[in-house]
Amino acid sequence: MFPSCYSKPTSSKDLFKRTYLTKILLGVFVVYMSHTCWVIYGFVYTKVVNVSLPLATRNNGTLHTLVYVHKFGVSPLQDNRQVHHVAQLSTYMMSRKNLIVDRPISHWRSRLTLNMMSEDFTFNRGTLPSDVRRYMRVFQDENRMVYLPLLHIDELSVRVKDMMEINGSTTKLPLTISYEGLSLRQFRLWIHMQDVMFSLKRFGFTEVNIDEIKGVLVDNNLYLLALTTLVTAFHFIFEFLAFKNDISFWKKKKNMVGMSRKTVLWRCFSTIVILLKMLEERSSLLGLIPVGIGTTIEVWKVKQVSKIHSIHSGLFLETGCLQVGKFDESERKTIQHDTQAMKCLSYLVYPLSISGAIFSLWAISIIPTETGLPPAGIYAFGFLSMAPQLFINFKLKSVDHLQWNVLMYKAVNTFVNDAFACVFSTHPSHQLGCFRDEILFLLYLYQRRLYSTNKTRCREYGSCHHNHRKLKAQ
Repeated sequence: MFPSCYSKPTSSKDLFKRTYLTKILLGVFVVYMSHTCWVIYGFVYTKVVNVSLPLATRNNGTLHTLVYVHKFGVSPLQDNRQVHHVAQLSTYMMSRKNLIVDRPISHWRSRLTLNMMSEDFTFNRGTLPSDVRRYMRVFQDENRMVYLPLLHIDELSVRVKDMMEINGSTTKLPLTISYEGLSLRQFRLWIHMQDVMFSLKRFGFTEVNIDEIKGVLVDNNLYLLALTTLVTAFHFIFEFLAFKNDISFWKKKKNMVGMSRKTVLWRCFSTIVILLKMLEERSSLLGLIPVGIGTTIEVWKVKQVSKIHSIHSGLFLETGCLQVGKFDESERKTIQHDTQAMKCLSYLVYPLSISGAIFSLWAISIIPTETGLPPAGIYAFGFLSMAPQLFINFKLKSVDHLQWNVLMYKAVNTFVNDAFACVFSTHPSHQLGCFRDEILFLLYLYQRRLYSTNKTRCREYGSCHHNHRKLKAQ
């Protein structure tokens, strides 16, 4: 026999205690979840006010605002526990309406975002992070040290599209003030992001470039931000691999059979012009360094393809310091094909060059700040200059003389640039350059498939694929 189970009936008094305790726990849970939602998702308070502009600001001056957090009912000047922060309400940038003006003018920042670190945390003075320490004010309350609220002015929310041009007739401008609470992690992340923006300015990034990065950080979600970081890393990796393999290929190249000298000269000229244009526009160092390295490699390739050698005597050059090597019969045949292709191409290049120069002069006379036409023309002529190499491949019925590793890395890099252009707005000339490289790579792939299908077919200079394999076996 199993023992019988007996349940004692619950009295109304115990039931009331349990229900009352459940209500307290439920209330604490609701308050905790509300506080967590406030910190994580940030309930934003927004208010639009009209600000009267002083005369100095209307005359291309600068205006700042002083933000106080103080005790209610007490003047901030008399409150010894107040926190204040200075924010800039105007900035200098080039006019977007009047392109003829070549000097920066004052623009109004129509947004002011205030962030308050609303998370309560304790810390040890020796382990306090340095990024938080500069925003912290501490005072002594009896036997313990207490910190004041952490106030932060969000500079990432200030976008170029929100800028308003200030002129002499403007007396009032709207200002959207937003207040949002942040957690400790968000507060530290925003501080680091603003430090990165400041560092990019020191590297030569313009206000427009930084605004694009702000758009990625602020307007997009976390997954797109991670994808952008991954795409940028792949871009630099493939660019480095292309440089490395290009140098290795031309360093080991002993003869110039199948290589177009005119193509190398044109690419060298176009990269030099693009580098000078970027220097004139004072582009950022992150854009100048890869172009500068590529220009140096192209100049060195001209020396290699022309077989120009320098004669050294110790650390110094001798009297006849430069020596031009001789070309054999196969290389002279390649030069003839190269000259023939360039002669046919000149009937198209010369009219385009003359018409492009006339159109550029006409455009500059109308819009003095126009800068997109010369790079676009250089990219277009760079596309035409690759035609001699395609013609030589056709005459030789071979593409074995090309550096396929470099072409592969450059092609992958152009695809990465296309994906990068989906996130960042790029210049039309840069998009034209990516399109050019992709078309050329597809043409090279077609020639590779066409000329490697029949491996028993002999090429123009008598070399056959099966003979080459026999020599390797021996």
